[in-house]
Amino acid sequence: MTATQPTRTRTPIVRVVGASLVGTTVEWYDFFLYGVAASVVFGDLFFPKGEELTGTLLSFATFAVGFFARPIGGVVFGHFGDRLGRKQLLVLSLLMMGLATFAIGLLPTYAQVGALAPILLTVLRLIQGFALGGEWGGAVLIVSEHGDPARRGFWASWPQAGAPAGQLIANGVLAGLAAFQSEAAFDSWGWRIPFLLSAVLVLVGLWVRLRIEESPVFQEAQARAKEQPAEKLPFFEVITKYPREVLTAMGARMAENVSYYIFTIVIATYAKEHLGLGKSFALNAVLIAAAVHFFAIPLWGSLSDRIGRRPVYLIGAVGVGIWAFVFIALVDTKNFALATLAVTVGLVLHGAMYGPQAAFFTELFGTRVRYSGVSVGYQLASIIAGGLAPFIAVALLKAYDSGYAIAVYVAACAVISVVAVTSYSETRRRDLTTL
Repeated sequence: MTATQPTRTRTPIVRVVGASLVGTTVEWYDFFLYGVAASVVFGDLFFPKGEELTGTLLSFATFAVGFFARPIGGVVFGHFGDRLGRKQLLVLSLLMMGLATFAIGLLPTYAQVGALAPILLTVLRLIQGFALGGEWGGAVLIVSEHGDPARRGFWASWPQAGAPAGQLIANGVLAGLAAFQSEAAFDSWGWRIPFLLSAVLVLVGLWVRLRIEESPVFQEAQARAKEQPAEKLPFFEVITKYPREVLTAMGARMAENVSYYIFTIVIATYAKEHLGLGKSFALNAVLIAAAVHFFAIPLWGSLSDRIGRRPVYLIGAVGVGIWAFVFIALVDTKNFALATLAVTVGLVLHGAMYGPQAAFFTELFGTRVRYSGVSVGYQLASIIAGGLAPFIAVALLKAYDSGYAIAVYVAACAVISVVAVTSYSETRRRDLTTL
């Protein structure tokens, strides 16, 4: 028995998965809560009064700011995560996100302090983005590096399920408040409640995360590094040694990231501003779809263990590119059941990309720079994909007065993802310990 073997069994994989899932759920709850609030209330509360879609565009501009901070967070957290370990950085990212979200719930509005309101909102959004930039890489790596290689796609998909879980909680709380409060009360103070509740969720996440051990693959790599120190900083080694892998990850994310924000965030603005429907219409549709999405993600991850990451990912990329047009047609009916079907199928197809994505990206990089690699590839794409998606979609809606312009945008991103995934070899059988 070697000295490193006990660390492999110290923390059971189910507990590691649970810790990652709880933490990512909290972080995505915080991040998506902002996105939903930006689509329904922030435009009126934090920006000068004017034409309604213009206020929403300004609100989504602050939403995009968080995405610009994510690559910086990915580089910083990736550097220390590759040097110090995954666990410590995961705890820090959770604390940063929680404190920023709680502070948003305390912010004064534009009517109270003028231009200071959007400035403070933007600063806190930057902190959110910075924290999330370091969260994703650590959460998926600590699971991927603990689990059985034969089921890596399944186990690593569970932290991914934190996204719909966070979306589910965020939309659920907002939908509940919108249903039981008058619109005036919700716009006045009710929207603050979900942000303040973040403090409770963060405490739960911290308690769970502090009970797991460091990744055994990282510990072994760290021991080897003492004998053979790295010549470059992790970020520069990623850029010089893995440029193709970074570009593959970025391209693969285009359809996944853009479609997700269209199906879950932009739909709220589309239903409210373009179709004249109430806040609860889109919120409730996304609420139901997110529950299905949560279970679809690990199923797709498991399938990727059987047939490969590429085939499953391509099902999702091609699927959302086609479904985007059906999605608009169904939502345009203003029928709640059909709109819910539109979002649900869209998110199930999205899950075909998001499920195997964690294992796929983990398998692209060597252990010594893996935290930096997955963070850089994942988060750089978030700027041009998810960060700009709501802004571009609303601008297209304003310019063309048709949801089908948004569908064309999603389809174009799907083409980019198909090219990126098909141009790289299958990674399912790669051994993380030898990279």
